[in-house]
Amino acid sequence: MACPMRARQIRFIWGQAMRTSFRYLSMLAVCLTLLVPVWLLAQTPQPWRDQGVIHLANSPYAKLHTIPVHAVTIRDGFWAQRRKTAVEKSIPSIWKLIEEHGYVDNFRRLSKGKDVPRKGPVFTDTDPYKWIEGVAMFLQSGDRPELRAIAEQTIDEIIAVQEPSGYLATQFHGQPLAEGRVVALKDRLTPAVLDWGHEDYCLGHMLQSAIAYYRATGETRFLDAAARFADYIARDFGPEKKPFLAGHPVVEMGLIELYRTTGQRRYLDLAAYILNGDQRIDRPLQRVIYTFSGIPFTERTHMQGHAVRAMYACSGATDYYLETGDQKYWATLENLWRDTVNTKMYITGGLGARWEGEAFGDAYELPNSRSYSETCAAIGGMMWNWRMLAASGDARFTDVMERMLYNAVNVGMSLDGTLYCYANPLESPGRTDPNRHSKEGTTRNPWYDVLCCPPNIERTLGALPGYMYSTSKDGLYVHLYDNSLLDWHLEDGSGLKVEQKTNYPWEGTVELTVTPAKKKEFTVYLRIPGWASGAKVQVGGKTLEQSVKPGEYLPIRRRWEPGDRVRLDLDMAPQLVTANPQVAEDFGKVALQRGPLVYCLEQNDQSGIEELSEVAIPMGKKSTEGFQTEFREGLLGGVEVVRHRGIAYEKAASEGALYRPVGFEQKKVGRDVELTFIPYYAWANREPSPMRVWVPYVPAGTK
Repeated sequence: MACPMRARQIRFIWGQAMRTSFRYLSMLAVCLTLLVPVWLLAQTPQPWRDQGVIHLANSPYAKLHTIPVHAVTIRDGFWAQRRKTAVEKSIPSIWKLIEEHGYVDNFRRLSKGKDVPRKGPVFTDTDPYKWIEGVAMFLQSGDRPELRAIAEQTIDEIIAVQEPSGYLATQFHGQPLAEGRVVALKDRLTPAVLDWGHEDYCLGHMLQSAIAYYRATGETRFLDAAARFADYIARDFGPEKKPFLAGHPVVEMGLIELYRTTGQRRYLDLAAYILNGDQRIDRPLQRVIYTFSGIPFTERTHMQGHAVRAMYACSGATDYYLETGDQKYWATLENLWRDTVNTKMYITGGLGARWEGEAFGDAYELPNSRSYSETCAAIGGMMWNWRMLAASGDARFTDVMERMLYNAVNVGMSLDGTLYCYANPLESPGRTDPNRHSKEGTTRNPWYDVLCCPPNIERTLGALPGYMYSTSKDGLYVHLYDNSLLDWHLEDGSGLKVEQKTNYPWEGTVELTVTPAKKKEFTVYLRIPGWASGAKVQVGGKTLEQSVKPGEYLPIRRRWEPGDRVRLDLDMAPQLVTANPQVAEDFGKVALQRGPLVYCLEQNDQSGIEELSEVAIPMGKKSTEGFQTEFREGLLGGVEVVRHRGIAYEKAASEGALYRPVGFEQKKVGRDVELTFIPYYAWANREPSPMRVWVPYVPAGTK
């Protein structure tokens, strides 16, 4: 009996051991099952992470190629401060206001049956879209769990609204709009509704937002939903199908970026159809002008109409050129660009002279106090010039982009990140006329029912690292200057780091340390700003012998070694600028510019001067004479102020007769004063105060 018992004990022990081993093996298998996807994810290429603000890696007519936002770390300096304010103050505060005003409830009333009326104008879907895009751009620089959680929840609520067809626009789901209009299902996406209803506009911003979020996280749910809406349009609309138009251009950019992201040609073809204008649609000429759509893009001869629409249309057309190389498009784009920068752009880079229609005016029609210069128009101008730069490698586009960024875009958000400008005049009595974008008559406001500008600023500042460099077949282009570190590679895959140390734009010295992974010959194209006459460049401590020309990229070709240094010295002397004599409002006046910054007078800083309208500035033969500069750490977040002798007249012109015979003019008596200029972007950040950019000038020696 002992032997059988021992045998049973052995079998029992063996069985226990086998069951224990199996249990541990099972646990190991479960762990491996959980870990293998993580390992595979780490080993699998993630192309979405390495796509730039626009993805040009496969664009055949792009001379320059973008780098991803995450490839550049912006360190302490001018833009780091503004980006920190945007992500920590602006983005959270705007989200709170979007919620309070019911713009997300527009989705919830449809997905969750929330019993609330639809709020806001017809295009409010784009406000959460652009907010998510702003978050996505900052996520590309590093994770922000709280913002990502809000974005994920909002994406779920957006997707829940989408109809089986792919249609997704809350303004036309059969319920009355805030304005009392109802659009029947059969009338959605018809030309009559598209002309004003912004369904195409909502799709465009949905596409841009979803693509940005995909590039930040690799998450495709939002991208898939946006693509379904685009597929619905591509399937049912176009030549020999239902007619379609862009009532507010932006969808063209979104579709072409979707083509770049997915490789699906139908999206590029749909954008081409929209840009060409469907000739079956009969629209009044004034609508064709205002919306900058409805006729073939290549028939445009000058810049006109709604400034934001025009900039978005030009951006989409440049995207189309980058993919097709259509020379008719390039010729049209060049012509429109010259018309814009030579006759219709403010010294700040602002665009749009008229409040009526938020539109461009005639050539040289650039009023100051009634300047519209919507912040979104400048952002659209940046987008367009970025694309023109990619197509050409020409520094003139970077110069305009930088001018817009530092002045006409940067002014749009207050220094504390909670107030915004919609319109940006170049002269102000301190308070604006009450209007739909400034109900209390204030320049900066926390909220606008037309909320396009605040989230547009957020997504621009979030994307900023992606604008600093580009690559080309033979090297690296350096576009913008700020304390930063580039950690990327050349187009042949060779690793490259570039560190910038600078106090730009307050100081003109930029030191770059170029560190390739190994010794390698390539070209670094260093941008010499158009305003920077007398710029000097040193490489390895030796002054370059080649010519350094303002407004061009300086090609520095050599066999680069790790730690090679480049030093760029820019003359930051303030200079007075005059306008073309055909700009009637600026005749006899000057503006002040220092580096990329345009300056202004604000009443707060002018001791003993009662009215800004009664000052003039003496100007000698040299526009850079007579200035003193001083950095004031405690003023407006830290700014370089510029002081210059001025003349204040004792008797206001308003006290004289409106008209008088020649020879009976009242002689003005002036006294010397000191004028203090601040950067234009910083105005209206204290108590309301008069401001002006353009100041009358008199010959030096005048009293």
